[in-house]
Amino acid sequence: MKSISRHIALVGFIGMAGLTAMVSSCNPEPDESDLFTATGETASDFIKRKAELSSFDYILSRVRLDRSLSSYGEYTCFAPTNEAIAAYIDSLWNDAEAPVPHNSMTENSLEGLSDSLCNDIAKYHLASGVHNTIEMGGSGSTVNTMLGRPIQTEGTTDSIGRVTLEKQAVIIEADSVVTNGIVHVLNRVIPRSTRLIVDEMERHDDYSIFVEALKLTGLADSLTKSKKNVIYTIDDIKDVDTNKSDLYHPEECKIMYTIFAEPDEVLRKNNINDINDLIAYANKAYGNAAEWYDYLNETGNSVSTGTDYTNRFNALNMFVAYHILYAGMPQNELVYEFSSRWATTWNYTCGCQPFDYYETMLPNTLMKIWDVTGNRSNSSHQLFINRYRTLNTLTDELGNETAANQGALVNAYGIHELVSPGVRIARTTDSDLNFETNIQTYNGYIHGLRGMLVYDRQVPKGVLHERLRFDSTTFLVEFINNGIRMSNYSEMSARNGGGSGSRVAFPLNYFDNVVSYTPQNRFRYNVKGAYNAWQSDTFQGWGNYDLAIKLPPLPTGRYEFRLFYTPMGHGGMMQFYLGTSKSLSTMEALDIPLDVRIPITDPRIGSTCFFEEEDMGIATDAALRNRGYMRGLFSYQDHPEYLDGSTTVNQRSDKRNASLRKIFNVREFKQSEEYWFRIKSVIQDETDLKWQFDYVEFVPYDVVNNDTYSEDWY
Repeated sequence: MKSISRHIALVGFIGMAGLTAMVSSCNPEPDESDLFTATGETASDFIKRKAELSSFDYILSRVRLDRSLSSYGEYTCFAPTNEAIAAYIDSLWNDAEAPVPHNSMTENSLEGLSDSLCNDIAKYHLASGVHNTIEMGGSGSTVNTMLGRPIQTEGTTDSIGRVTLEKQAVIIEADSVVTNGIVHVLNRVIPRSTRLIVDEMERHDDYSIFVEALKLTGLADSLTKSKKNVIYTIDDIKDVDTNKSDLYHPEECKIMYTIFAEPDEVLRKNNINDINDLIAYANKAYGNAAEWYDYLNETGNSVSTGTDYTNRFNALNMFVAYHILYAGMPQNELVYEFSSRWATTWNYTCGCQPFDYYETMLPNTLMKIWDVTGNRSNSSHQLFINRYRTLNTLTDELGNETAANQGALVNAYGIHELVSPGVRIARTTDSDLNFETNIQTYNGYIHGLRGMLVYDRQVPKGVLHERLRFDSTTFLVEFINNGIRMSNYSEMSARNGGGSGSRVAFPLNYFDNVVSYTPQNRFRYNVKGAYNAWQSDTFQGWGNYDLAIKLPPLPTGRYEFRLFYTPMGHGGMMQFYLGTSKSLSTMEALDIPLDVRIPITDPRIGSTCFFEEEDMGIATDAALRNRGYMRGLFSYQDHPEYLDGSTTVNQRSDKRNASLRKIFNVREFKQSEEYWFRIKSVIQDETDLKWQFDYVEFVPYDVVNNDTYSEDWY
């Protein structure tokens, strides 16, 4: 038997984070009861009463959205003054770069606006749910508008402490409560770009050298898409929620990107003053990349330092490509960071810090984004790319409740030497910021960096040599690009015409990296809520299901492969397969079928209340692993009363973690290969049994089998 340090019992940690014991194995359904009974002044009444808002009222009336604001619902209305709208109309009429003359206006007046412009202006100033200035101030938040495009908010630095939207529109009359929501009066129309990501970046002189590199490599031409050319329909016979309400399903699929870029200021600090200096820097940084970038050798490619910069393995091309993600996210959504918006659902505890891994445009590479100030008491939310601590997902100490509450179990281990702080992402709230960041474009976002970002030896050999946990809504980018991953119940309900907002239904052809082998599949998503799930949400479905999901790329190595699941009576029995393509001919079965209806206490699993055992679960941990299971995580929970650590173990009514990780096998994965994970129902006569794909884990073999340290319980 391993020493006790191999099976650490985090007693204080459990007191805060044993969420799963507080929920049944069946996820609770959100309350969908009426939110308001409209008596008194509605949002529409408020706007019509205010003479200085008559222009906005006219725009709302043109597209009949004034009717929505006078009826049942829960809305946030950002209402620009007449003066603000007049200035915006003038800018539209005199826009020399407009793709259509005068932006299709017939005259420089309110009446000259087209119906399409009225619709865009109105919907970009309306959101579902109540967003007050307390939520939107400080380090800011993201508000999803009815136009389907989010807006970023932040507190201003003036003495009044006003809130600013998209860095320019200031709330000058805040928090007017009406019977169906809240109204904020603005001094400007909320600005939004209609330009594609590179076109918008060109307008910002802060990034002139990086823009030149984007064009020289031809990667700018890869960033021109904004939507898949498909109108999606759904014919699920059970396209309803558990309360029989119709579910929302998207009819279009946006394509978006994120560019992380070093502004000229940062490049100059690294002796890069023009494009030639950047080329020389890239040649030095990537010239020997074949020593750590296994994809090159496995595919028979080599690094070029020549002048064909469009070559995907030219050093400059590699440098730029590693800065680009296939998912477009504002700064507040790069990870699931805490804000008042998520006060009742955010579920990291004991100082656990949000992180995610994303695939970049450098073929089959990943970057890690880490919020190192992730607990709820800190609002600065400093984000770093590829921050590296030794033995990051291992531990060597027993915890106590005080240490856990201070985040010591995450941050203060002596074995966790900080080798590299990583590259900090600039935020609009940085006090010393001299360049623009968090720039929204028509098809993505641009974020400035405070240092040089490179896929160097340290990334695959250090940063990513840890337990890699991938959330399905992170690597299936359609969740991000269509504003679904970070939506809550009320926002999704608004998209659904006021109906059910707890789940989303997806057409079977919606995801590029999900394949359906049968029309009987049902693809669903539980939006963020009080769920026993990583990051408060989960991808799931039912039917006589048979599907496969493309897994994220990994650095070449030997890994243990795991899947999270929650035992539940309405779960299914499923066979899992792994293949090197979506072709069924490449699929190999993983273990015997898994029946998720088997209770967690069943001897075939044998999970226990480990901290009531004399050896703190050492023996039962070993027995669980022998049967192919691990306990679920203790770094998330779904009851806000546990967020501050005030609840102790003895106050818990049930102390058993209700989720598990199923261990499949240990095998070699290659960076150059595709891997598809197939889930197939074994029970063909039951169509209501559920599959769940919340997250997967890949753990380097030497991390799993470390003889000195134990894998932590986060």
